[in-house]
Amino acid sequence: MKFYVCIKQVPDVNAPLQIKDGQLIQDADRNILNAYDASAVEEALVLAEKHSGEVEVVLAGPEKAKETLRKALAMGADKGTHIVTNGDEDFDSYAYAKILSKFFSDKEYDFISCGKQSQDTDAGLTGSMLAEMLNLPYATNAVGLEFSDGKMTVKRQGDSGQEMIEVPAPGLVTCSNDMNDPRIPSLKGIMQSKRKPVDTIALNDLGAEISSDDVQTKVLGFEEKPEREPGKKYEGEPDEIARQVAQLLDSEENVI
Repeated sequence: MKFYVCIKQVPDVNAPLQIKDGQLIQDADRNILNAYDASAVEEALVLAEKHSGEVEVVLAGPEKAKETLRKALAMGADKGTHIVTNGDEDFDSYAYAKILSKFFSDKEYDFISCGKQSQDTDAGLTGSMLAEMLNLPYATNAVGLEFSDGKMTVKRQGDSGQEMIEVPAPGLVTCSNDMNDPRIPSLKGIMQSKRKPVDTIALNDLGAEISSDDVQTKVLGFEEKPEREPGKKYEGEPDEIARQVAQLLDSEENVI
């Protein structure tokens, strides 16, 4: 069983952040493995251990993102591939999907997994777009995976309950961070990760030409969330308060 897991380096959401002149300023240059991707790595490792499989992680990002790739290797992944970008690109979900689809165009695998979204944008689109580009069956927002007879049974969190979906191999799944608790790399795992193979591919050498037209979503700026208007407090007898609230609902729009 061959599992590829697409991972991403994202800013640590717990690090100090501020908005200045419409720009997001990260006071501490703290970057981490996306939490949803960490859950995808964990689940792939569990399945690989159960079915004698192999797990390879793939990351598209700047040179400094190699540290994040090594964390996934320290968790237990067998191999890594780093698609090196300049680091100053403002890629969106479509651009990342296009890069990854080029990488996977000549690969053999049973399943590709991704986090259902990334912590920096919360767009949640790369996995679905990648599946479409590769013409793969897929399921999103998985909270449980079981592999048997060349098929993946996906327990998916829906809007009104859980769904069980069968996805044939090769296929793709996106994973929720409610799926599991990703393992913390041990000292032995960290040391072993330094000896595990990592292929480095420059974005230009991959043949995935990404132009400004490929970036479908652009961030124009950042603003502080506006403060909520103070609520109204009514005093008096319950009947009188109820009458005042009813009049308010009848006379003003967008109260609720």
